[in-house]
Parts: sequence; structure tokens; C-alpha cells
Amino acid sequence: MGIRVLCCGTFDYLHPGHVSFLRQAAALGDELVVVVARDANVARVKGRLPIHGEEDRRQAVEALGIARQVRLGHPGADLLQIVADVAPDVIALGYDQAAPAGLAEAWPQGRLVRLAPHEPWRYKSSLLRRAHPGTATAVSPAPAGTADDPAESAGP
Repeated sequence: MGIRVLCCGTFDYLHPGHVSFLRQAAALGDELVVVVARDANVARVKGRLPIHGEEDRRQAVEALGIARQVRLGHPGADLLQIVADVAPDVIALGYDQAAPAGLAEAWPQGRLVRLAPHEPWRYKSSLLRRAHPGTATAVSPAPAGTADDPAESAGP
């Protein structure tokens, strides 16, 4: 078995910044597992429900074809349980994501990588949510070899 990479997110208003994030994460190993946050967890952490339901968000990420596995996170506040379940070699964090408290102690053998942003002044879910309340944003992945391709961008 190769290097398993884990990344997590809400992925509401799926946009090119998410595609860049997923491609960068995939480039860190042989198998990318993406965990899409449950609606209730998003509400607890962000203080609001996502516009798009958890299963719609999961399916949208899966449809990009970047990850080997896309699954919903566990309900509840134990953010480290999914790390134990997936047993990744690498956890990829977005430029604006914080590592869960206790991660270093629960996962001492792992490698944590912070990924580079992709035009955050343009592609940030909160900006898109304000500009287009209640609407969906469809995204198709850019072809490999474009600026969204992690091989073409500066890494962390």
C-alpha cells in the first residue's frame, strides 16, 4: 500500500480553490481520502448550516474524480475519530484550516502539510456565499498542466 493522504472540509459552493486544494493533497501521496463535514458539525463549528446538504457536497467532490474515496465525517465533536479510522500517512490542511486540538498527540507518526492557497481573494466559500446566497456553484476540474495543477504551482 502507498501513501494515504487525508483532507477534510465543508466544500460548500465548490469552486476552483477547492479543486486546487484537492489536487495539491492528491499530489502528496498515492491515495487521497476526502472527508466532507456533516451538516450538524458545520453548524456547530461555523455557527451556520451549509447551503448545500452533506450528501450533495459529498457527491460533488466525488464527481471531480480527484480522490480515491470521498466520505462523510462522523457526527459529533470528536474530530480525531476520522483520523483513527482512515489511518493516513499525511494530513493535508488548507491554508485557512486549523489542525484539531490533540492531533499531534493522537497521531504522532503522521505528517501534517499546509497547502498553498489558490486566489483566496476570489475563491473562498464565504465570499461566494455572500455574492450568491442560496445558489449552487458547479465546478469542473481544470485540465492537468494548468495553473490549478499542483505540479505547476509553488508548494508549501
